[in-house]
Amino acid sequence: MRAIQIPRLDGPDVAELVDIDEPAADGVVIDVHAAGVAFPDALQTRGLYQYKAPLPYVPGAEIAGVVRSAPAGSALSAGDRVAGLTMLTGGMAEVVALPEDRVFALPDNVSFEAGAGVLFNDLTVHCALRTRGRLAGGETVLVHGAAGGIGTSTLRLAPAFGAARTIAVVSSADKGDIARAAGASDVVLADGFKDAVKDLTGGRGVDIVLDPVGGDRFTDSLRSLAPGGRLLVVGFTGGEIPTVKVNRLLLNNVDVVGVGWGAWSGTHPGYLAQQWAELAPLLASGAVAAPEPIVYPLERAGEAIASLENRTATGKVVLKVR
Repeated sequence: MRAIQIPRLDGPDVAELVDIDEPAADGVVIDVHAAGVAFPDALQTRGLYQYKAPLPYVPGAEIAGVVRSAPAGSALSAGDRVAGLTMLTGGMAEVVALPEDRVFALPDNVSFEAGAGVLFNDLTVHCALRTRGRLAGGETVLVHGAAGGIGTSTLRLAPAFGAARTIAVVSSADKGDIARAAGASDVVLADGFKDAVKDLTGGRGVDIVLDPVGGDRFTDSLRSLAPGGRLLVVGFTGGEIPTVKVNRLLLNNVDVVGVGWGAWSGTHPGYLAQQWAELAPLLASGAVAAPEPIVYPLERAGEAIASLENRTATGKVVLKVR
């Protein structure tokens, strides 16, 4: 089968298209039509992610495709349209074999390209807003990196989970247009966002800040929280891991909350299925629009991964495999 392989840890540019053996038919075997690209893929190509895959490895954490075969007694059958999670490696290939608990029926109105872009971001955001962030009806959500994959996912999902208002923080006017298309109520530039948010909220602040960026905006994010607000730490695409003076939390009655979706799902059996049971009906009904990813051909995987590293990606990035 064709697959993308990372032979050494020199960054996304080393990604190469190779022919390798198909995986053993262990679990649900899926003919992959599209594979998602996520920020951990970029980190892994430089050995910077907490999980170190043995070299050479096939990157890719999420896929969409058609079931080729499933174990006896499975709820899945050959021909079913599905999305699936490898969780970290193996997705950028023509065939994958996955445990059934990481394979999910894909609604008929969701394309394979969109389906390959749903799980990693949308389930992360679901975990952030619903499980860790305790989003309540009528609250206001601010999201950094709002034109990226996690950002646009937040803007799509937050209203469906009860948010009354979403504020998108972006680095440029062009990215502001992307955030508005994803559903942002308001858009502000990263430079000076704290004062802009203060004006937009009449000085009250926001209930939730969802931050996949980190870096030097962290303190101003804390200052942008209303009493009882929660700052959700999702990642550090900005490169710098910030620190917090905990007296700010005490004085303002605010929380800093870690959101490690992969770790949470690994310690809470059945959690992925619970998440999909909430999300799939929203996608199937159209209450939440499927993502409209940027699609690269498989042979340009290196470029696709690099777009996450250099932060030129807008929205979700996906590889077309078939």
